[in-house]
This record gives sequence, C-alpha cells and structure tokens, in this order.
Amino acid sequence: GHPVFSNIVVFFADDFGFLLLGGLLVYLFTHKDRQKGVRDVVVVITAALVAWGLAHLIKYLYPHARPTMLPETHALLSDNDSSFPSGHATFFSALATALYFYHKRLGLFYALGALLIGVARVVAGIHWPLDILAGYILGGAIGFVVYHTYQRFESTVRKYIEKTALLR
Repeated sequence: GHPVFSNIVVFFADDFGFLLLGGLLVYLFTHKDRQKGVRDVVVVITAALVAWGLAHLIKYLYPHARPTMLPETHALLSDNDSSFPSGHATFFSALATALYFYHKRLGLFYALGALLIGVARVVAGIHWPLDILAGYILGGAIGFVVYHTYQRFESTVRKYIEKTALLR
C-alpha cells in the first residue's frame, strides 16, 4: 500500500485513542460544574477499564489467532496476544457509550472515534472484523451497565444523605 495511507491507518489503529483520552481531560477541565465533570469522567473511565479487563479475560480464556499469525498476511502492526474480542474496540465503545449518557454529541463523536479505531485495526491486519464487532457489543453493554449502576448507586447515596440531614 501507499506509505501515506499506511501511516494514516497506523495512526488510527494505534495512536488516535490517546487523543480521545486527552479529550476527556479537556472535558474535565472545561466542565462548568467541576464536581460533575469529575464524576462523569470517573464513571466513563471506570466503564472503559472494566470493559478492557473483561475483554482481556475473554482473550485469555478463549484464545483466537490474529490475522498476523497467517503467513499470507501483510500487517502494518503486530500483536501477539489473542485477537477476540478487540480490547481497543471494547475499551473505546464502553467509553463512548458511558459518555453518551452525560453528553450526547460528545458520546457520538467518541463512538465515531471507536469506529475509526476498529476499522483501522482490521485494515492494519491485526484484527478480524468479528473481533471488532464483538468488542463494540461488549463495550457498549458494559458502558450501559456501568453508567446505570452508578446512577442507581448515586441516587441511593443521595437519599441517604438527605434523610440523615433531615434527622438533625
């Protein structure tokens, strides 16, 4: 392939995620309500880390060969752990899903970022399309569950605080 195209694919497959994470810091420091910004980012990062951990547990329990392990594959990147599900797709789709509940447009932008990362990882030759699809589904589900679990927990804590404040 053309070197410029290869460099663009490698950028999205490997480096673009760092820009997305940096964007969360911008969100954190420019949020009007600093405490809410911190809570949002903590929930979003928690969702992404839980998703990443679960993806790697699945990789360990059910190893699948990457396309790079086939002799005819000319990959732009290499990785030697299991391919299924994609840790990148899982991490960034969980992050985008949880973020969507706080900030719809930003969540959709991050979902587009997750999509670009996933497609680039297939084009780079280090994932099968099913690895990416499974990562999106797993990450989306975990982002949803972590956000809603936090919401439920937060309201319980808030009610408890209000109740104890009324007793004084």
